[in-house]
Amino acid sequence: MRLIETFKLRLARARVATVAVALAALAGAAMPIHAQDNPLGLIDPAVISVGTMGDAKPYAFTTADGSFTGFDIELFLNVAERLGFKREQVVFTGQEFSALMPSVANSRFDVAAAAIGTTDKRKETVDFSDGYLAGFLTVLTPDAGITDAAALKGKRLGVVQGTLQEIYAEKNFTGADLVKFPDNNSAVSALNNGTVDAHFLDYEAAKDYSTRYPELKVAVNIPSFDAPAGFVVRKGNDALREALNKGLREAMQDGTWKKLHEKWFPGTPMPDAYLPKP
Repeated sequence: MRLIETFKLRLARARVATVAVALAALAGAAMPIHAQDNPLGLIDPAVISVGTMGDAKPYAFTTADGSFTGFDIELFLNVAERLGFKREQVVFTGQEFSALMPSVANSRFDVAAAAIGTTDKRKETVDFSDGYLAGFLTVLTPDAGITDAAALKGKRLGVVQGTLQEIYAEKNFTGADLVKFPDNNSAVSALNNGTVDAHFLDYEAAKDYSTRYPELKVAVNIPSFDAPAGFVVRKGNDALREALNKGLREAMQDGTWKKLHEKWFPGTPMPDAYLPKP
């Protein structure tokens, strides 16, 4: 009886060992194939999934038919094409700004593209491509009494959660009462109904809102060239980051970046670093 039990035990152990070896062999065989078929470390090697925003005009926004467009969208599509991806292989998904970088870090998206400023704090959890855009931080308000940053003291100032404007305002507008919103549309709605006195956002977006709502004026512009916008990628995905950098350099050198900037930001100065070199 004991002999039979011993035999059964050894047989079971042998089967487990065989399965383990087979699984290990399969895993070992799969790894180089995966690396070969997916050199950019994408979630799905056949597409690039991109998190963006639907209300950040002129950077990234949705049109009447629900498709995405804007400077960041067109620039990314151009760079993706240089990487060998057709337009239909780039899938954009809109999110609140504060969720974009965590979504890339958690591998929901391969990339985030929405004029996202590069900061040391953000680089603790995600990586960035080279910078492709610099601009201004702007105060938008219907209050004629707000003409400089000092006039914000005691005022209710809207900011979009997770943006450079929120970071800057918390550090520099200590006398203002900051009211945080998920996106610009909700903040401007609050501005129009008097819930807040001013909204702190990007210059280009502020210019667009002031055109749509003439009672809103661009009151304060603060230069912001120390945190240029870059494409966000998962931490450690150097292959994708370097590929995007190569595509960005090509787009700047052949004049594509300049053409898109003139289309989406007419009259706005262009940094020499992004223009074609002679």
